[in-house]
Amino acid sequence: MVLAQQGEAMRRREFLALLSAQVPSWAIKARSETAGLPIVGYLSPTSAEGGAPYIAAVRSGLAEAGYYEGQNVRIESRWADDRPDRLPGLAVDLVGRGVNVIVTSAIRAALAAKDATSTIPIVFATANDPVQFKLVAGLNRPNGNMTGVTYLAAALGEKRLGLLHDVVPDAKTVAVLVNPGNANAERNLGNAQDAIRALGLQMEILRVSAISELDKALSEFARTGSGALMVLNDPLFFDQRKLLVELASRYQLSTIYYQREFVEAGGLMSYGAKIVDAYHQAGLYAGRILAGARPEDLPVVQPSKFEFVINLKTAKALGLSIPSSIQLLADEVIE
Repeated sequence: MVLAQQGEAMRRREFLALLSAQVPSWAIKARSETAGLPIVGYLSPTSAEGGAPYIAAVRSGLAEAGYYEGQNVRIESRWADDRPDRLPGLAVDLVGRGVNVIVTSAIRAALAAKDATSTIPIVFATANDPVQFKLVAGLNRPNGNMTGVTYLAAALGEKRLGLLHDVVPDAKTVAVLVNPGNANAERNLGNAQDAIRALGLQMEILRVSAISELDKALSEFARTGSGALMVLNDPLFFDQRKLLVELASRYQLSTIYYQREFVEAGGLMSYGAKIVDAYHQAGLYAGRILAGARPEDLPVVQPSKFEFVINLKTAKALGLSIPSSIQLLADEVIE
């Protein structure tokens, strides 16, 4: 029995030694070289694929501050894969990893990080009002361990609806696509309703909290024959933007989105801040904090430029003729 156990132990050691021998030397070297580097945690409610443009922008911001992943900084990413209930656990995990600063995407991730730590610096990028959600005491003097960027998606509903009405003037009803689980859903809907009433139109609310509900919601609205749709800001919709654009096209819905990535994916048009710039700024702030800055000394950044993007190919497929006056307003026209 003892000899058998000793033989088993020897075989196990030989097996582990064989595995170790197969690990490339460059991988061992890479792990040893990054082990002592400062760590930036990144927390997102989306999938890694859907959120790729955002974390790439964070990396570019870090690089502007002099921090390059794998050289003098590590990035630990945590993705909730469109399950925001996972965010608190992922935030706690990042704190347990001993990260030096946490960058968060969207309001729920920011709130989860806030609950997880009051000492580790947090840099948020959010469409919401960070003062309203008590992330900071004020925009100019944040106080505490948080600062970041707000890109004010909620406040631009009136402008978006005006552009949609100019392009689809015959639509008497505008559907508003909203995720009821979004922390700012009711406020966003209230803003949209006020703007729609001001235009003398009717509003229909499409509440979608899971991507499996999207097809049914859009197809049922399409049967009304109205065809005008505004999408409210939400990480779920951004993560599933390709599917959302595909369904809007299938059901002939003239849709305005809140950022350009939807239009690049084939959507009709968008109006909003260039959100990748917000994430670049978040990365820059994270780098400044690694260099010694305190969050309380870094004012919350607000966008100074908004962009209007139109996809003429999509307009043609929808049977729309975009007036030249509207095209002249666009920052970019995709042919």
